[in-house]
Amino acid sequence: MTVRTRFAPSPTGMLHIGGVRTALFCYLYAKRHHGMYILRVEDTDRERSTPEAVEVILDGLKWLGLTSDEGPYYQTQRYDRYTAVIQQLIESKHAYHCHCTKERLDEMRNEQIARKEKPRYDGRCRELGLPPSPGGSVVRFKNPTEGQVVVSDLVHGPIVFDNRELDDLIILRSDGNPTYNFCVAVDDWDMQITHVIRGDDHINNTPRQINLLQAMGGAPPHYAHLPMILGPDGQKLSKRHGAVSVLEYREAGFLPEALLNYLGRLGWSHGDQEIFSLAEMAALFDLHHVNKSAAALSPDKLLWTNQQHLMKLPATELGVALQHRLEHDGCSGPFDRVGLIAESLRERAKTLKEMADGARFYFERPQQWNPKEVEKHLTAEARGHLLEWVQRFESLASGADAGVIHAALKAFCEEKGVGLGKIAQPLRIALAGGTVSPPIDQVLAILGPTEVKERVLATLAAT
Repeated sequence: MTVRTRFAPSPTGMLHIGGVRTALFCYLYAKRHHGMYILRVEDTDRERSTPEAVEVILDGLKWLGLTSDEGPYYQTQRYDRYTAVIQQLIESKHAYHCHCTKERLDEMRNEQIARKEKPRYDGRCRELGLPPSPGGSVVRFKNPTEGQVVVSDLVHGPIVFDNRELDDLIILRSDGNPTYNFCVAVDDWDMQITHVIRGDDHINNTPRQINLLQAMGGAPPHYAHLPMILGPDGQKLSKRHGAVSVLEYREAGFLPEALLNYLGRLGWSHGDQEIFSLAEMAALFDLHHVNKSAAALSPDKLLWTNQQHLMKLPATELGVALQHRLEHDGCSGPFDRVGLIAESLRERAKTLKEMADGARFYFERPQQWNPKEVEKHLTAEARGHLLEWVQRFESLASGADAGVIHAALKAFCEEKGVGLGKIAQPLRIALAGGTVSPPIDQVLAILGPTEVKERVLATLAAT
């Protein structure tokens, strides 16, 4: 059996991190078993589904690198197939036309609630064999009235549903649109899905879909329902907890591999290992090690995970990522030394946004300075030292690296009888506009003698 999983988002909103984790686990399980990962867009809710939401989903999955082996398939392009299956179910007595009006259904529901019964259709039209109503009627699935549906959930274990508690589900609305559970069952059957991995908010849909599949003559797939992701306060994740769309994490400067790593560990574990590449997770992922309980989002842990990936990223890739972020933020370069710039900031930034913010001074000369910092660090003695250091720096061999510059700067400080900070801090103010920067020898190496001299002279003239 070839494992076939599917990620099936509804484009009625943004792709959020709960959906991303579901997509990730579908992807990982398929790759772990050398199977197929399928993308299916469940867009039958025509009032709420939008092309913009579809694009956000596709853009988000592309950014994350969760490339599907098949798809995307769209349910709205499969209506002919749904119509054919509904007709087959009617002919095989597994479905029927229902003419009950909204008024009757509302009255029935109110009476059931008054009797403290579970509201569900009473089956009035179930055995009447009615034709379609000229004014439009619904089609209901004739759910079994006896027996049980046992879901052998790969995360939660066996879950038992009594068929008497289930409703005769509407599978075709009066406006001609098929309904969610019916379309899902047909798609899973047609697409030969072997493992349905989704959020546990779908558990109650599972017995209905199993009964539909069996009525169609199909075998149900294996099911694995993932516990929800909670906010840091333990409440259901919502807008108040931060980013809504996964693309907001891209905007905030997170690496896609870091976000996937964090979400993979949010409910799944492999020993004490914390940092994984996507390939490593795919080689190790096992549904039996998915936690049954909900996991809480930790912004601090996500930032830490992102920083670990920034630290591990090869220098060339880090430089490219930083350049893209700088261009995104409106910086026009030049980027000939962006790799060195990225290296100087690698240990100081938790996100690409932080790194890009910290890198701006390499491309833009300071225009203003903090008066208190100027007063403290740019004393008359310090100004003289800066001018002397500029001359000393110009005399170094062309293209001197940070190590050579550090040795020269240390020797200069010893010669003047001052600590390194007495030279480094005034230099930072002149070169970066403040007292915080990467190591000063790296800054000097990246900017070079000409730029350093011009910034020092401009700062001394302006302050």
